[in-house]
Amino acid sequence: MKKIGLTLGSLFLAAGVMAGCNTNKKEETAKGKDLLTQVKDSGELNIGTEGTYAPFTFHDKSGKLTGFDVDLANEVAKRLGVKPKYFETQWDAMFAGLDAKRFDIIANEVGIRPDREKKYYFSDPYITSSGALVVKSDSKVNSFDGIKGLNAAQSLTSNYGDLAKKYGAKLIGVEGFSQAIQLIETGRADVTINDKLSIQNYLNETGDNKVKIAALENDASNSGFMFRKDDDSLVKAVNKALADMKKDGKYDEIVQKWFGKDGLK
Repeated sequence: MKKIGLTLGSLFLAAGVMAGCNTNKKEETAKGKDLLTQVKDSGELNIGTEGTYAPFTFHDKSGKLTGFDVDLANEVAKRLGVKPKYFETQWDAMFAGLDAKRFDIIANEVGIRPDREKKYYFSDPYITSSGALVVKSDSKVNSFDGIKGLNAAQSLTSNYGDLAKKYGAKLIGVEGFSQAIQLIETGRADVTINDKLSIQNYLNETGDNKVKIAALENDASNSGFMFRKDDDSLVKAVNKALADMKKDGKYDEIVQKWFGKDGLK
């Protein structure tokens, strides 16, 4: 029995070693390939997004994920010859998801900032917009300078959260724009700062007259797709896809679909 036990044990040990070797070989093979090749080999582009941020990334009445960023990312994936696969997560967890390699790219109107560029790659900008200050309709606040000491409902790691802090507001963390509006309307927050295009879309779609845009930021900011700094092969391929879309008119078609004939003005 001892001999049989040892023999079986040896077989299991050998099988484990072989399985480990095979796993290591697969890992080494993946490590030897650039990210673009890995994406093409898998046949999927894994994309992180919120899914709650209209008109950029949200669910329509049928429950389908859609939006400006989603349409752009879908077209990019098509031009790379792969299928888009989306992973929805809250804004404040999205960067961690990218770091953990849950997805290859973030498509969520991420602002291109120097501090982010130190850690991440960005695509060429695909949209430019400015921040807007939203308050309750009867509020007397009419400028960014007027929010000092007030409660601002913001995603804590967003551009607009930083902007609210810059003007001296006290931040109340929220999961997204919809929750920020709810807090303002119920009196639990005084203001929120968010993307002008997103707010205009919200007001047009809902007809909400309980809140209003009190002021617009003077400086516009660029946004792009965001990537880990593994290698720049996927970034280059995405930039080429974006450039080709602008040349052949597909980009303008998507812009007009979401922002009308006046586009991003």
